[in-house]
This record gives sequence, structure tokens and C-alpha cells, in this order.
Amino acid sequence: MAAKTEAPPAAAPTGDAEAPDQKSPGTLAKLVPIIAVIVLAPVASWAVAKFVIIPQLKHELASLSPTDGSVESHASAPAAAHGKAEKESGGHGKKQEGALGQGNSYTFENVVVNLAGTMGTRYLKATFMVSGSDAGLRSQFESNKPKMVDVALNVLSALTLTDLEEPGSKNIIREKLMGAFNQALGKKVAEQIYFSDFVVQ
Repeated sequence: MAAKTEAPPAAAPTGDAEAPDQKSPGTLAKLVPIIAVIVLAPVASWAVAKFVIIPQLKHELASLSPTDGSVESHASAPAAAHGKAEKESGGHGKKQEGALGQGNSYTFENVVVNLAGTMGTRYLKATFMVSGSDAGLRSQFESNKPKMVDVALNVLSALTLTDLEEPGSKNIIREKLMGAFNQALGKKVAEQIYFSDFVVQ
């Protein structure tokens, strides 16, 4: 009789010991998908950006480049076809006599500004000609050269990379520059701006 009473207590601890072992594989199996998502999500995002989004952007930018280049080459053609211009001190402006008539244009050469929001790591270099029907445009820009250079620098340095990536960004920049020049001079003198150099680095 004593042997029969000892058997049941021995079986009870064995059943309790097996219960925790059965719970741990189930809990681990539930965590595997969560761990996989945490590890694979950044990798998948990087792969999509590198192999899908960036190549598409490069393709679109490459298809837009010939259009922008043709506009720039047409804009610079009148200046190149009508003789050499005399460079003024400072490097930001020079006298321009050409197709638009003597005194009707003024060129800002090699204007370099840091782009807003890039912490000084990206910059814009531009050369552009301001023209108008007023025969005294050049003399007005020359007599107010420091002010005009400051206006150009303020407008261009306020641009961000996002501004430059928008479709038609050069037309928007033209409008901003013309508005700022005319406001600084107190009358409508600048009527058109032609970019001959426009580089973002």
C-alpha cells in the first residue's frame, strides 16, 4: 500500500516541469515575425530608394536636361554673338553691349551663393543678364552696383534645393530677381533675365 501512495506525487512534479517548456517555443515563434520586420524594414527601404526611386529620378532629370540646356544656350547666344564685354572689378557684374542696344542690359557674372537649408554644403553659381527697354538700365545698375549685387545675393541665397528641383524653377527665379531689382530701383527697369550659367553643386 505504501508503494501505491508514492507513485502519484512523483508524476505531478514531472507534469509541471513540462508546462514551461511548451510555452517558450510558442512565445519565441510569435516574436520571429516582429524581429524580422524590425530588421528587414530599413533594408527594404534602402533597396527601394537605391534601385527604384533614385534611378527613376535620374532618368527624369536626364530627360529634362536637354530642354534646360537649349534654353540656356539660346539665352547666351545674343551675348556671345555681339562682341566681348568689359569686365568690371568685383567679378559680379560686367558691361554688356549687344543685341538689345547700348545700355539696355547688365550682366551679373559668377554670382555664387550657399543654398538655404544645406548648412553651407551646397551652392549655386549663376551668370545672368538683366535687360529692359530703358536705355539707362546699365547706368542705373552700375551706379547702384553694391545694392544690386546685394539684392541678387539675397534672392539667390534664399533658394533651397527643393526650390531648384521644382518644374519651371528658373522662371520663378527670374520673376523674383526682376521684382527685387525693380523694387530696389523704385521703378520697372528690369524686364527680362537670361541665364547663361546656372550650376548647383
